Amino acid sequence: MAGYTDILIIRHGQTDWNKTKRLQGHSDIPLNADGRKQAETLALTLKGEHLNAVYSSDLKRAYETAVAIARVHNLRVIADAKFRERCYGACEGLRSEEIKKRYPAEYQDWIAAKPDFLFPNGERKTESPRQFHYRARDAIFETAKAHIGQTIAIITHFGVLETAYREAKGIPLGVVNRMPVLNTSINRFRWSEDGRLEITTWQESGHLEEAKKPPVDYFKHF
Repeated sequence: MAGYTDILIIRHGQTDWNKTKRLQGHSDIPLNADGRKQAETLALTLKGEHLNAVYSSDLKRAYETAVAIARVHNLRVIADAKFRERCYGACEGLRSEEIKKRYPAEYQDWIAAKPDFLFPNGERKTESPRQFHYRARDAIFETAKAHIGQTIAIITHFGVLETAYREAKGIPLGVVNRMPVLNTSINRFRWSEDGRLEITTWQESGHLEEAKKPPVDYFKHF
């Protein structure tokens, strides 16, 4: 029987750019006051769980959220750039309608989920959906492989969670995949040594005020 790793994959707390629906990507935006409160509430919610390790994207919004969790478990945060959000190049900091106006062709490819389209480069080199998917998937799988028989938390971004969801559900690249992911909601996966990733629970959010709002508000995750 294959061994397995239980993984909590959690989106970071809220930032000001989340609140104004701006694409964040690799832009290093910190948590806002609500996001810090979400992180502390999340940490208390997870206090009774047994965690063997806490991993995080190295971007502030994820790392700050991870620190709150690690603190109550007497663990250190293992930061890894492989868990960063997808890089959106010149479109980082823009709202959806601004992207549509400035880059109409790329916007249509984005909405259609074309796997190999690229936004224009900006301060950083952009990633295609395919490049990002395999970068994020490999980071999850490699980390899980190092913790067989254990439970770990990965604090990351919407895109990484979308990658995990797509892998677990068998949704191919190029197919539009829309699902709400609230900031600091808890999503549980099980990775098996035979390479399977399964969802055990999706979006535990009883600790969040935002969970009371209509889910349609959360289909755009910037």
